[in-house]
Amino acid sequence: MDLTPYLDSLRRDLSATAAPGGPELARVADLLAGSLESAARLCLLEALSDAAAEITTKLSTAAVEVRLRGREADLVVTQLAPPAPPSPPPAPAPGDATGDVARVTLRLPEPLKEAVEQAAAAESISVNAWLVRAVADAVSATAVPPAHPGRASFGRRVTGFAQA
Repeated sequence: MDLTPYLDSLRRDLSATAAPGGPELARVADLLAGSLESAARLCLLEALSDAAAEITTKLSTAAVEVRLRGREADLVVTQLAPPAPPSPPPAPAPGDATGDVARVTLRLPEPLKEAVEQAAAAESISVNAWLVRAVADAVSATAVPPAHPGRASFGRRVTGFAQA
């Protein structure tokens, strides 16, 4: 949007207002109009920006912004993305009766079996549900490859050289 016609209209109105005062006053009005042009341009840009912001608050699917290019202001309408649809319900946890179920025989040392039973009881779930969740967690966890192939890795290990 070219602001020059609006500024020229302001200059003409100022000159017309000063014309009855004679040539000296017309010259002063012309000088004043020239010095006020940049302030008036800035004022017009602020008004356009405020209008764009107000229009944007009234629109639900678009945003209006004022972009300055050189001495011209461009009004840009940007379509906003539609609101995201509600997220689908979470996938059923492994062990829910929604798919095929396989039966597995598991042999545990007695102390480990007792620890599993205690952990399941503490969470108020069955031993089967506790084991299914534990296996699912173990399978889905990202395994970190050992730093040295062929060696067992136990937790985080820091190696290096230190000098005292």
